[in-house]
Amino acid sequence: MAEPKRRASLRARHPFIVVGNAILTIILVLAVLVGIGLAIGKQRFEASGPLQRERVVNIPRGLGLRDIAELLQREGVIEQPWIFVGGVLALKAREDLKYGEYAFQKQASLREVIETIIEGKVVQHQLTIPEGLTSEQILARIAEFDILVGGVKEVPKEGTLLPETYRFPRGTPREQVIQRMQQAQRRVLQEVWERRSPDLPVRTPDQLVILASILEKETGRADERTRVAAVFVNRLKQRMKLQSDPTIIYGLVGGKGTLGRPIMRAEIDQPTPYNTYVIDGLPPGPIANPGRAALEAAANPARTRELFFVSDGNGGHVFSENYEQHQRAVARLRQIEQQQRDAAKDAVVSPSPLRPTPAAPAAPGRNGSRTQMPVQGATAAPALPPPSPRSSFAPQGPGPRPQ
Repeated sequence: MAEPKRRASLRARHPFIVVGNAILTIILVLAVLVGIGLAIGKQRFEASGPLQRERVVNIPRGLGLRDIAELLQREGVIEQPWIFVGGVLALKAREDLKYGEYAFQKQASLREVIETIIEGKVVQHQLTIPEGLTSEQILARIAEFDILVGGVKEVPKEGTLLPETYRFPRGTPREQVIQRMQQAQRRVLQEVWERRSPDLPVRTPDQLVILASILEKETGRADERTRVAAVFVNRLKQRMKLQSDPTIIYGLVGGKGTLGRPIMRAEIDQPTPYNTYVIDGLPPGPIANPGRAALEAAANPARTRELFFVSDGNGGHVFSENYEQHQRAVARLRQIEQQQRDAAKDAVVSPSPLRPTPAAPAAPGRNGSRTQMPVQGATAAPALPPPSPRSSFAPQGPGPRPQ
């Protein structure tokens, strides 16, 4: 039995066997080490990160993988840059990293950080454009929004921008913002035009925008919008002048939007292409950018016979079907105004801690210039000298005026 054992021992000491065993041992050791490394890396890759609260980090265009890792470490988003680099390489996502502004959540794991950047989940900044602004005023707002870049080549045509709340990532070109607002306006206008009232006295979508822009400047109250629209539609049908104060202002200042003072008596009759106290029908173009609600109200006004409206002294309006009703509403308004002036005067002369604060006059209209004194027909005018024989600037009568 001794001889066979000696032969086996000789085979075990053969150089090829020794080398093979060494290589196998090294491979096994390396496999174990790699397995341990992967386990540790996976654990660190998916473990909660160091952020104690949400943080926004802007990754500029052109940074390399290592630069991004170092930036994230400086901002406290990750702890070990090499794990970030290894994770990106393991996911084969080096070319998928996107620049931009990112919001990383509290204790975001390395995997979540990488996925956020790969998927381009950039921060969206909110920009709200109020209804009734002119295109010049909208451009001024966009210019002040500092997350946007670049300029705008020209002022967009009045009425072609849809006032709404938009969201944009940092670095969006301002020209692109304008294009998005124009696309939104075209889409909404088409939808509204297709659902318009069949007997609407406007022939084109552009005319609908003109009417809606006047409506937008006349009232901001949702509960009155379709009734105000009905007044103007009824006047168009009866060939009456629209007599809207905001059209006077636009004819005087254009895209600037506001006059900065009350309308003067002489300006009511001052001829401009937009002054609907002078011209017949609609003005040649919009006087602002109307929102969806104004477009819908203009396309589907209330079914009324009302031809006049005047302030009720409390932020709303009194609507009338004829001139006599309108004059009674005017008289009530003047009585309310006198009571407000008397109350204000008493409060100044005899202040008392027990006296309730007098009611303030109603706020100016959306065009920023109107007070309680009514003017011709459908609107209310600014504080002017005492009424002339023209009877509170009301129209000569309720009948239609030929075009």
